[in-house]
This record gives sequence, C-alpha cells and structure tokens, in this order.
Amino acid sequence: MSYPFNVRVYGILIDEHQNVLVSDELIHGKYITKFPGGGLEFGEGAIDAIKREMMEETNTEVEVTGHFYTTDFFQVSAFNAHAQVISIYYLIKALSSLNVSVKQKAFDFDEVKEGAICFRQIPIKTISEEQFTFPIDKKVSVMLREKFSASKK
Repeated sequence: MSYPFNVRVYGILIDEHQNVLVSDELIHGKYITKFPGGGLEFGEGAIDAIKREMMEETNTEVEVTGHFYTTDFFQVSAFNAHAQVISIYYLIKALSSLNVSVKQKAFDFDEVKEGAICFRQIPIKTISEEQFTFPIDKKVSVMLREKFSASKK
C-alpha cells in the first residue's frame, strides 16, 4: 500500500503598506481563498517551484527572501482523501511590479468558470483564519498576523 504525499509551495508577498497578496480561485466547483502557489513538480526543488508558480499565476518574477513555515501536522488533501498535504511557505518579494490586476473584493473573476483565479490584498493587521479555505493557510494567516503585529511594537 502506498501513501502519497502532495507537496505544495506558497508565496507570501507583502507590499510596502503591509498588505499580503492572496488568490481567490474556483477549483472543482468550490470557491477558495489561499496564498498564491501550487504543487511541487517531480524534479524541481521547492524554491524553484514557488518561482515557477508565481510566474505562471502572476507573470511576475520573484525572489525568495526566507522560509516562513512548513506544515507540522497531519493534513489530508481536500481533493484526494488518500493523500497527505505538506505545504511550504516562503516569504517572497517581487523583482518588478506585480503583473496582475489586484481586485478589491473576493471572487471578482473576469469570467466565472472552472479554474478562474483573481488576486487581492489583505492588510496583515486584519488578516484572519476565517478569510482562508484550507486549514494550513488558516494557521499561516494567524502566524503572519502575530509575527508582523509583534514586530511593529
């Protein structure tokens, strides 16, 4: 019996106003909010994967500035009950202006269809787990708020 792992990589992109970029997506008929990123492909490292994912999703070249979090608890995949998800979150910075339109409201897709994606920003001081769909993103949102709120004091 095999036990597959699904390794995911995500970028935490914080602008000069302390807003973090999130993506709203329509996947398998479900509306989800998450950090930008996606799956690690066979043969690539995690840092290369987040750079590729950000280029694919935002058409923006990024630099990884640090590791933020790797899943430290068991999480079954939302899309495959027989796979465990391991997510790696990196702090990243854009090497040019963001090459996507940033929306003001959630799920403001240009066209509502499977695979639709749009981006918006959430102020770190108000980020909360209720704004995210997946348990690991929820945990990361709390960690972000705590880390960046503490650093402002």
